[in-house]
Amino acid sequence: MKKSLFIICLIASANILFAQTKKVVADKIIATVGDKIILKSEIDNSISDMQRQNIDVPANGKCLLLEQALGLKALVLQAEIDSIPVSDEDVDADIDNKIRYFINQYGSKEIVEQIAGKSLFQLKEDFRQTFKEQKLAQGERDKIVADVRITPQEVEAYYDSIPKDSLHFYESQLEVGEIVIYPKPSRDLENYAIDQLKEYKKEVEDGSKKFETLASLYTDDPGSKDNGGRYEINRNEKTWDPIFLAKAFSLKDGQISNVFKTKFGYHIIQMVSRNGDDAVIRHILKIPQISSIEVNQAKQQLDSVRSKLVAGTIDFGQAVSKYSEDENSKFTGGRIPARDQSTYLTIDELDKDLVLMLKDLKVGQYSQPTEFTDDRGKKAVRIVNILTKTEPHRENLKDDYDKVARRALEEKKNDVLEKWFAKKIPSFYVKISDDYKSCPEMQKWETNSTATSK
Repeated sequence: MKKSLFIICLIASANILFAQTKKVVADKIIATVGDKIILKSEIDNSISDMQRQNIDVPANGKCLLLEQALGLKALVLQAEIDSIPVSDEDVDADIDNKIRYFINQYGSKEIVEQIAGKSLFQLKEDFRQTFKEQKLAQGERDKIVADVRITPQEVEAYYDSIPKDSLHFYESQLEVGEIVIYPKPSRDLENYAIDQLKEYKKEVEDGSKKFETLASLYTDDPGSKDNGGRYEINRNEKTWDPIFLAKAFSLKDGQISNVFKTKFGYHIIQMVSRNGDDAVIRHILKIPQISSIEVNQAKQQLDSVRSKLVAGTIDFGQAVSKYSEDENSKFTGGRIPARDQSTYLTIDELDKDLVLMLKDLKVGQYSQPTEFTDDRGKKAVRIVNILTKTEPHRENLKDDYDKVARRALEEKKNDVLEKWFAKKIPSFYVKISDDYKSCPEMQKWETNSTATSK
């Protein structure tokens, strides 16, 4: 089994599930590991989905995908033997994240349902077993490699083994810190938002307006404005605000909530229909307007913080912990996270407003407090600084030790995993279709398999 490819198995398989929901005219079992089967459609649909995403498919792509699927099934079997814990809540959270990924990729829930030929509820049910298996396989893999560590000598040896012309080339990267304050709206503007929502509730209840019409016209939630404020929710989804969920599931069909507040603003919710822990709701969000007075007050507060930072009476991490109100960076010492979840950003990962703020800053300097709008559409004020900055360079141990060490550790874990497979495969019942017997990747599995007829 190719080491680098098996790691992809637990990640990439999550990205090919959408294709697996499509109707298959004819299907067959092409491999079995214990009581786990692998269908021809799984491999074919995976290839189709990779092509649709413009992922290069190697000539032996089907063989590699079957190899990965065999490995995953073997890990699942062992995870069941080892009683690796996987909760329904964790599985549901992964499914919800994947559904949101599809909606963002294709543009709307309706388009996703049209392409899949199924409702989102049906998609979630189709995904459940596969996502649970992925969780089990990942849990077993983590157990197998839990004690793997790496020494500086091993990191250096790994680095020396890489051909110099194959070393990564890094563009300039920055670690950017920020302290963010959200101006608080005046009580008058909060009351205005509340009164608006009370009026919307009254108009729906007296029959003069439809909830979805009002949501389309007046909600401040861009994610539901185009579909009349409609969402499909589940009581156990961790991505929803807990206050929002609690309020929604306290309602009966057709009932509209009183106005309530979350971190996003003020809401009313209408329960459309409910089935156990699943529900269809509509909601209207109003974000109280922020005036220039509140923005200037926030700027003055941050200007005071900046003075303390410049004078050295407080360090940046302490200032973040004490003053910052941004959820994403507050617990990373103020560092803005990158797409790969590290804190090293390239210029193209920064929003244009942030690029302008950093343009004249040197490492260790602090910007003036500046107003901006966050990704939820809320006004905020921030000061930023450049914590570290690298010049464009070829990978080396001095500047990139942590990155090299992570790859070296992953390779060592893969070696341990390979040894585990070599030891465990003989203990599994394995059966592989003749259609795949010519794959070199099947040799280690065929040694212990019983071939089927075509």
